[in-house]
Amino acid sequence: MKRHANVVWKGSLTQGTGTLNSQSSALKEMPLTFKARFEDESGRAGTNPEELIAAAHAGCFSMQLAHMLAENGTPAEFLNTTAEVEVRPAAGGGFEISGSALKLNARVPGLDEARFREIAESAKANCPVSKALRAIDITLDISFSQG
Repeated sequence: MKRHANVVWKGSLTQGTGTLNSQSSALKEMPLTFKARFEDESGRAGTNPEELIAAAHAGCFSMQLAHMLAENGTPAEFLNTTAEVEVRPAAGGGFEISGSALKLNARVPGLDEARFREIAESAKANCPVSKALRAIDITLDISFSQG
């Protein structure tokens, strides 16, 4: 299985603009700009690579966790995951992605919290996007209830 996305960029980094299209058309003509990536903290100026990585990480982790909980015989009633990807200036110049912080709110009937945390940590380590991001710090903050 392969997935793809396409970006068309015109101009310099700081003055140029781009558009992003995804295979599924879920992202269609999404604007990409320097401002959207490095200056607009509100996120309203368009998307950026870090936001897309965060979306991929939150989605992948949630799906991996849902699968592992079902295999355990304790399917989740509710999983709400946020991923916050940090980009910062790099020591040698330019920028680097330094981490992805997963924040999970979960409701799983019939499962004690210690076992849930064990399964969630395994999902964090084993989802394909986490594996791809091993060069950065990945954290997991959990809020858990049994329902």
